[in-house]
Amino acid sequence: MPRGRYSFHDTHDHTPLGAEHFHCATGPSGWRYVSQLTAPSGDHSGSVDLTVDDLGRPIRLELNASSWQVRGAAIDGVTWVRTDPAGEQAQEGNAPAHAFTGASPAFLIATARLLRLEPGGPATRVRLVSFAPPVLAPRTLDQSWALLNRTTHETDSGPLPVDNYQVTELDTGEQQQIHIAGDVVLSAPGIELEELESPPSAFA
Repeated sequence: MPRGRYSFHDTHDHTPLGAEHFHCATGPSGWRYVSQLTAPSGDHSGSVDLTVDDLGRPIRLELNASSWQVRGAAIDGVTWVRTDPAGEQAQEGNAPAHAFTGASPAFLIATARLLRLEPGGPATRVRLVSFAPPVLAPRTLDQSWALLNRTTHETDSGPLPVDNYQVTELDTGEQQQIHIAGDVVLSAPGIELEELESPPSAFA
């Protein structure tokens, strides 16, 4: 069960944006990721609880940020309920998308698991619903994912395969490189893996 800490920073001026303390685990029916978010001051700023099935489809999502809350799952595309800080209104949403995404590295791992790309294969288009802090407003977006290569690194616990993805935002053409080992993001724009107490889990 990997457990550790990611840090976030602005990709333009490297201003610290906070941290995410996480643990995750694979199981016979899928994968679960749970984390607590902290602001640069160290104050609690939200949480992530994501469960995907063995095919990478989101079967349970709960996000919290600035007292906003989103709960969602893969139902008729993806379906969610977003609740305001006062708890007086709950807005339901639905979109013909494949999965969810957001600021957490959990979504990068879940999308990679959903697509199951082969190294050097063609890019695959995927439609996602994004929830961005601090108000978790939904936005549907299209991305293109390609697995450029897979390299193996020797570690104290054995060989560690690392996948290098190229992700393209289709509305802007912006491209980014993401490196994933098992169920841990090693590096991505604005994301750094600062601590890892145990090796990444390997998906079957």
